[in-house]
Amino acid sequence: MPEFIARLFLITPVLTEAPSFVEQFAAALSSADVACVLVRHGTRDDRAAKALLRELASVAQLHGAALLVDSDPRLAAHVDADGVHMDGIGDDLAEAIERMKPDRIVGCGSLQLRDEAMTAGEGDIDYVMFGEPDRDGALPTQAETLERVQWWAEIFNVPCVGFAQTLADVTPLAEAGAEFIALGDAAWGDPRGAPVALSEAVDAMRAVAMAARAAAASEGAGA
Repeated sequence: MPEFIARLFLITPVLTEAPSFVEQFAAALSSADVACVLVRHGTRDDRAAKALLRELASVAQLHGAALLVDSDPRLAAHVDADGVHMDGIGDDLAEAIERMKPDRIVGCGSLQLRDEAMTAGEGDIDYVMFGEPDRDGALPTQAETLERVQWWAEIFNVPCVGFAQTLADVTPLAEAGAEFIALGDAAWGDPRGAPVALSEAVDAMRAVAMAARAAAASEGAGA
């Protein structure tokens, strides 16, 4: 069980415009310490996409959260985002690394196999993500995600993001060693509102770290 406090990695719904979402977005970032936001946009209009991302970036910057663009390093560079999140290994990831590094963040998800994760980790990336939905919305089991997070955290130095399908998944992911816990629908779809969900997630991560520290202190006292 890690003694550090994992941090929040927030994933937006697929967005087509900012005005209907920006107030909700600002309230969520005001409610908890969010390290990073991955923006998923669904507009094919390049000008609209840039306007959307710039507005959300200004909110993220105000709250100290890094803003990442989903799968589009060119667009991320145009709007001066903090980085990009790429799906899988290969030429697209290599291009993102070449375009964005060393000044911006490059993360990698959609890693189905251990070999894929290790190949990604050998590149100049800032994190790997496990357990997130694919483009069709399909999800691995949470047991599979926990196994992958624990394996990675025990062996590799590149930070790991574990995707929580529900708020109940936050504690076991933090216990497994994920440096970041990603929340998507678990936050935005919470009937109490995203701010409540994020605050609850932070409390859960803090409790894991406190329990680990207490256990370490007890072991030290008994040595």
